Amino acid sequence: MFSSFMTNAWLSGTIIALLAGSVGFFVVLRGSAFAAHAIPNGAFAGAAGANLIGVNPLVGLVVFALGAAFGISALSRRTRSDVATALALVMMLALGAAFLATSNAYEPAVNALLFGEILGVSSSELLPVALLAVVCVLGLSTLYRPLLLSSISPELAVAKGVNVRVIDVAFLVVVALSSALAVPVVGALLTFSLMVGPPAAARIVTSRPLRALALSVVFSVITLWAAVASSYWTNLPIGFFVGTMSAGVYLVARGWSLAQSRRPRGALA
Repeated sequence: MFSSFMTNAWLSGTIIALLAGSVGFFVVLRGSAFAAHAIPNGAFAGAAGANLIGVNPLVGLVVFALGAAFGISALSRRTRSDVATALALVMMLALGAAFLATSNAYEPAVNALLFGEILGVSSSELLPVALLAVVCVLGLSTLYRPLLLSSISPELAVAKGVNVRVIDVAFLVVVALSSALAVPVVGALLTFSLMVGPPAAARIVTSRPLRALALSVVFSVITLWAAVASSYWTNLPIGFFVGTMSAGVYLVARGWSLAQSRRPRGALA
């Protein structure tokens, strides 16, 4: 499990988990789980299109993820955000279906992009993944205060001079880039599991923003590591373990919260 060919899996998985935990905290805080689901599926279509024209799939992932993010943002100005997200999702999926129908050579790779193929990450893919991850982290760090304020109280953010529309677009861009990185590792269908399950569990455990953000990252990394080990031992897709373990982390946190609420106030710790 710790042999040389697994090094890339552990490195790329850890990068994805750190990023998903950080971005996912705000996804949960802002109620943007639908967007976190739609954007990776749109990015999947981009990988199919990139293969069709003979370029690196990561380029297609980034382009289509960003396209989905800007499309959701633009449509949300004229209609409800959930409707805008759904429209962007169906459009990207339609394009993906057309690309796949045109390129038969791409079919063997469909399963890997849907459900993840972390054991197939090459050394040449690590550098662009790391660079994009750094860009996302820097962007999230820059946006932290206005993003947190606009997530908790948009009205107060506006009163303090925060341009909520710009923050919304910038955050969707960060989600898009994060999704483009995560799709080749954990798959398009389950990327949002890592961005929702562990962060939601962290929000249950504590209401303090910085502590919840830290716990979100810790839970995400633990989930990813456990999923990598389980995938290695069983030869099942990592996406399966990411999805089930993400849900498991949330259920454990929910159970802990319920037990705490039923605990007598005078009980000793």
